Amino acid sequence: MLEIKNLHAAVDGKEILKGVDLSVNAGEVHAIMGPNGSGKSTLSYVLSGRDGYDITQGDILYNGESIIDQSPDERAASGIFLAFQYPLEIPGVPTMTFLRTALNAQRRARGETELDAVKFLKLVRGKARDLKIKEEMLKRPLNVGFSGGEKKRNEVLQMSLFEPTLAILDETDSGLDIDALKIVSEGVNLLRSPERSMVVITHYQRLLDYIVPDHVHVLAHGRIVRSGGKDLAQQLEDSGYESIVSDAA
Repeated sequence: MLEIKNLHAAVDGKEILKGVDLSVNAGEVHAIMGPNGSGKSTLSYVLSGRDGYDITQGDILYNGESIIDQSPDERAASGIFLAFQYPLEIPGVPTMTFLRTALNAQRRARGETELDAVKFLKLVRGKARDLKIKEEMLKRPLNVGFSGGEKKRNEVLQMSLFEPTLAILDETDSGLDIDALKIVSEGVNLLRSPERSMVVITHYQRLLDYIVPDHVHVLAHGRIVRSGGKDLAQQLEDSGYESIVSDAA
C-alpha cells in the first residue's frame, strides 16, 4: 500500500530526512519510534503533503502510484489521513459543521453522494458514542477549550468518519492521561482492518501496549536504523535509544 524509497526531505533548506526506506502492506500497523529531532513528525508531514516540507530525492508510492506531486487535498481524497500531534483550534467553526463539510468534500472528490443533515447526524452520533464523545462537545468550536484527550478523541472521530485506507498518527499519545489513552486507542483499534494500514509515530512504548503494531522501526539521523517486531518497542523502553542511535551515527 505504501512504499517509501530513499526519501530525502528538507525544511528551510536544512535536510531532515536522509534516505528513508519503508514498505507498509495493506492491513499492517507500523510504529515509528525515535528520539527528539530524528525526523518523525517531518516524515508524517511529508507523507501528507504539508507545505514547507520539500522532497529533494526519492519517491513515495501509494497503491503503486507516486504521490509526491499531489496536493494535501488530493492525498486526503485518495484515502490518506494525518492525525496531528497538536490538533488546531478553529474559533467560530462548530465541530459538527467542520466534520460535515470535510466529509462531504471528500465524498465529492471521490464521486460519492454527499450526506444530508439527517444521515450525517445519525452517522456522527453513532461513532461519537463509541469514543465517549458527548454531543455537547460536537456543538463547540473545533478544539477550542478542549482538553488534550478531547482533541485526540475528536481526531479519531474524524478518522472514523473519513474511513481512510492509510492513517498516519503523529504522537497521538502526547498529552494524554491513561484513561484518555485507553479511549483513544480503543477508537483506533476499532478501525483496524485488512484494507486499512496505519503508521503510528510515538516516543514511548506505552501507546503500543494498546495499539499493538505488526512492525516497529527506529528513526534516527533522518533514516530508519533498526526494524523489528513489537518486542523492539519494549527493548527501547528498557534500554533507551542511545546504543542504537550511536551505532547508526
